[in-house]
This record gives sequence, structure tokens and C-alpha cells, in this order.
Amino acid sequence: MQSFLSLNPLGQVPQLAAQRRVHQAFRWLHLHDGLLMDWQRTLVGIPAPPFGEAPRAAWLLEQFHSLGLSEAGIDEEGNVIGLLPASSATLARTPHVVVLSAHIDTVFPPGTDVTPQATGTRLIAPGACDNAAGVTGLLAIAAACMDASIALSCPVLFVGNVGEEGEGDLRGMRYLYQRSPWRDRIAAHIVLDGAGHEVAVTEALGSRRFLATITGPGGHPWTDAGSPNPIAILSHAIAALTTAEPQRETRTTLNVGTIEGGSSVNAIPERASARFDLRSTSAEELVCLEVELHRAIEDAVLAANAATAEQRKRRPGAEAAFTIERIGDRPAGRLATALNGATLYDDLLAVDRHLGIRTEPRIASTDANIPLALGVAAVSIGAGGDGGGIHTRNEWYDATQRELALKRILLFLMLTAERQ
Repeated sequence: MQSFLSLNPLGQVPQLAAQRRVHQAFRWLHLHDGLLMDWQRTLVGIPAPPFGEAPRAAWLLEQFHSLGLSEAGIDEEGNVIGLLPASSATLARTPHVVVLSAHIDTVFPPGTDVTPQATGTRLIAPGACDNAAGVTGLLAIAAACMDASIALSCPVLFVGNVGEEGEGDLRGMRYLYQRSPWRDRIAAHIVLDGAGHEVAVTEALGSRRFLATITGPGGHPWTDAGSPNPIAILSHAIAALTTAEPQRETRTTLNVGTIEGGSSVNAIPERASARFDLRSTSAEELVCLEVELHRAIEDAVLAANAATAEQRKRRPGAEAAFTIERIGDRPAGRLATALNGATLYDDLLAVDRHLGIRTEPRIASTDANIPLALGVAAVSIGAGGDGGGIHTRNEWYDATQRELALKRILLFLMLTAERQ
């Protein structure tokens, strides 16, 4: 009889799905949708703004302990860690681990009212979908595996990570892959992010974010007329960046997200700043766009100083200057690593075919950016159900069809672990 690993994914998935313990895990998922909603409702009621995830991490750690995951704890960056050990028969065979993760932070600042409103399968609250859905899915898979005594061929590291949103800049994932004790053991990584059961992010959208600040002497609009105006200079730089769109090999975008400056209509401002978001699937194109940003800012400042040279003779030192600070860097990457002849995406396709799911590959910026950029096999998928109003205070989640997605995640996780 063919060994399991010698089969292609389409032959492996039915074998996994037929196992008695997998049926038991599926049964647990079917019977506990109420518990999952309770977890999700409790979770969204705990604020988790960027860099303020500690209370939510403490709650998640309690759940990891109650489920019986081993080595449960919170690492130096604030990530919540728990381990599902491999079977004793296969533990010595591989030093690797597979990561199943979901970010616990939200985009909402401290003080946001996160009181949830729940009706049946529907939940309304900031972060109800992104990413309370993912974290609830993480707990559901852990609970089903523990209830069915599923011991995989490779240990699974469950991670509730911090710092995915905004200026968190993937700090939880960076720690996991750069400084954690697990960094050299991770063979594959499945990210649970938001709702849905068809989309699979296999290509990481890279982004770089910058804060550009221009300063000047300021002054009175009449008596100091002609002095360099930081708002005007910044406007010239933005116009230069956004009116000329060079031809690029891959889709690349630049967005001006905020612009600030000045204190009064009757004062030449002393400072103006803008935040720029640069995105591309190509690391090379991101570098080119970064160079263009620096050049546009510098050229605008030099032009303004040259135009106000006469005024500065009467007011020594009254010139404009600039600084550009990088405030975010998400690397681009693409799923290409083969696992015993099949890619992680091939395995997901096989699972989806077995479950009757139509798979849609996507490009996006998620926690998977970090492993994909490092060459680790990674994919980001939804945790089921449906959602909307993402990143608004009216964000909502509906748990209908969550069970199908959880079956997908469990089979995908098991198939990935079998390959290590």
C-alpha cells in the first residue's frame, strides 16, 4: 500500500478526513458554536489597541491553559504561545513546528467603546471580525484537537500575536522569526485573519510607510512674506509624486494618508508633515518608490530655499529643512517553498476540493508577510463566517458557515503537519 507521504494531496485529504479522531474533532466543532460566540463576544469586549494588547493576551493565555496546551505563556514581545505536541511515535522524527496564528490587536485607539452587541449568529463591535474571528478560530482548532486527542506528526505552535495593525508594523511576527526560541524550527505557517472560507493570501503585499516633516522659520504673512512655507513646500512635493506616474513592472501605489501643519490662518507655519504609504508586490519597486519620495521632498525644499534667497539675506538662517522617518516596513514575498513535492497552496487546494470550496488566491498585507519574505511556506486564510465594516466602529461578524471554514483549517493544518 502506498505510504501517506507518497500520495499527492488529493489522495491524502480523504485519508485524513476518514480518521475517527478527525470525525470527533468535527463533531466538537459542530456542537460548540455557542461556546465560540461566547469566546468571541468576551474577546471583543477586551480593548486591544496597538501596543496595548496585554489585557487581551492575559485572557487568551487563560484559555490556552484551560484547553491544556503545553508550554503556554506570553513571550517578551507580548505574543501568547501554546503548543500542541506531536505524537510520541513521530516526535523524534522532526525538529520542526507548524505555526497556526491569529493577531489579537485592533486598529482602534485607547478609549474606544468596544462593548459588543450580539444577536443570534451576528456580533457588532470594533474588531468583531478583524481579528476576533481569527482568534476564535484559533481557539476552536485547539479545543477540537485537544478534545479528540489529535496528535499530529509535527508539533503545532498556536500563537495569538501582537502588532499586526497599523504602526504595530508586524512586531509580533518579527519577534517570532527573529528572536524567539522557535525561530529556527518553523517549517510552515498558517495565519487566520478575518472571516471567509474561500480566500487564500499567497502573495505578500509589501509596504513602507514614512513620516515626512518640513520645517521653516515661520512668521507673519505680511512682514515675513517670502519666507519658505512648509505647507506650500510639502504640497509641491506631493504634487510632483502624484502627477507623474512612471511605468512599473508590477503594480505599485503611493498614498498620502495624513497631512498636518500650521497653527493659524494669519501665520506662516513653522512645520508641516505628511504620512506616506508605499505598496508593491516587488521589493525592488518599493526601493525605487522610496528613492522617488526622498528626491521629491529634497527637490521641493531646495527649490523653496533658492526662491527665497533674497528674503533670507534679511533674515539669516530663515531656510527650510526636512526629515523623513520610516514608520513602517512590511516586506513583500511570495509562496514558493515546496513541501515534499507539493506547495502549501497545493495542499489547500486539495482540502478545498474535498470540501467543495472554490479557492481564490489573493495578494494582501498580513502577518504572513514576514515568513513569506524569509522563504518560509506561509498562507493567510479566513476563519469562517462573514463580516463587514472592517476598521470601523460598526464592524460586524456573522458566524453562519463558520463550521465549514474550521473543518478546512483543521484538515489543512493536519496535512501541513504530516509533510514535516
